[in-house]
Amino acid sequence: MEKLIFIVDDEPSIRKLLTHWVKNQWGYEVVAFERGLEMLKELDQNPSLILLDIMLPDVNGVDLITEIKKYNSIIPIIMLSAQGSIEVALESLRKGAFDYFPKPIDSNRLEPAIKNAISNYELHKRIEELEDNIQHEYSFDNIISNDPRMQVVFKLVTKILDNDITVLINGESGTGKELVARAIHYNGRRKDKPFVVVNCASIPRELLESELFGHEKGSFTGAHQRKLGKFETANEGTLFLDEIGEMEMSLQAKILRVIQQKEFERVGGNETLKVDVRILSATNRDLKEMVERNEFREDLYYRLSSFPILVPSLRNRRGDVLILVNHFIKKFSEKNSKNIKGVTKKALKCIYDYDWPGNIRELENTIERCIILTDTDQIDVDVLPESIVSRDLNQEIDKNSPLFTETSQIIPFEKLKEEAIKHALDRTNGNVVDAAKRLNIGRATMYRLMEKYNLDIERR
Repeated sequence: MEKLIFIVDDEPSIRKLLTHWVKNQWGYEVVAFERGLEMLKELDQNPSLILLDIMLPDVNGVDLITEIKKYNSIIPIIMLSAQGSIEVALESLRKGAFDYFPKPIDSNRLEPAIKNAISNYELHKRIEELEDNIQHEYSFDNIISNDPRMQVVFKLVTKILDNDITVLINGESGTGKELVARAIHYNGRRKDKPFVVVNCASIPRELLESELFGHEKGSFTGAHQRKLGKFETANEGTLFLDEIGEMEMSLQAKILRVIQQKEFERVGGNETLKVDVRILSATNRDLKEMVERNEFREDLYYRLSSFPILVPSLRNRRGDVLILVNHFIKKFSEKNSKNIKGVTKKALKCIYDYDWPGNIRELENTIERCIILTDTDQIDVDVLPESIVSRDLNQEIDKNSPLFTETSQIIPFEKLKEEAIKHALDRTNGNVVDAAKRLNIGRATMYRLMEKYNLDIERR
């Protein structure tokens, strides 16, 4: 679509010349006006640029800048004047004009100025669109749930939007803890400031301190220049510490200091830096239990959990499964240019009965996979993962287990799960994280099942 430029000048010869340059030579659409107030009435045409003369018969062009900015604060205005006064030029720029050109106008200078102004305008429009999308994406209306437990979460969140209390969001992996954190930030008083995420489990422990606090040049091998940490990046905004339970004890002490004193030093630095950051954190582990096992600082735990929020698992809010399925079908049908109308009754029963150990993230990935695979307008069981259709563990079980003797009759499902947990731990030499990954369940679920079956909870 061609960009539209308004030309406002009371001299017919100037209007004709500018129109010739802008339309015939440079390829823009043009609407020309003799009077400024006449132009104001047509701003709903959404021009990409206004070429505005200062001396108009009905209004002063400099005063008109304010009226234009009331309608559209980012629209670029290039002022044109026969006066050639520095004072007039400065006053125009102070009120928000993009540029100023004295008459007679140099077309070789005007053309690049117009291109730069429109390019800058398009960039600002894009930024505004992205900000609007963010506001929508992380609004409460976009956290889809009809479950009473989630309504409690929403009510809690609304109580803490405009204060700086630290919030600890608990819940299994995939329940939407980060979505809740973003909703807190983007609906609160810091919404126009940075929202910075640090996943404490995905960054090597030896690098996490530098990631959080930054470092000075030469502070360690490979530190070739100063680096700003996430606390500095998030200043005046929000820092979201995801999987905070994976942070080592020595680093926990430094986090505690920032929360208490709002200050820190970069790695290898001596300068104490002040910071104004709201701390939100999340975990899928039981931090209180970790405190009892001396794996997490008690003082930090109480600082972080000033306002705890529990995001329930999907199996505990089954009423949301059908709502989320419909939402994801619509989302991924549009993404993949398909017209999927729904789910067959048989497939829907499988989806509803499944426990969804990976929670909403697993459900979302599953529906996207089904949308890609299906060749009809309905998702049927033939495109569902085998684990959902068969309802078994879909894992290799030790054939020497007493469960598989010839005298075995009907094997209780709970016993199958217990044997699967034992087998996974044996095969991974007691590595809970690896075992949980191979079983395709979250770590929090793994720990819960180990405790339920009285297995060695100390194994890592």
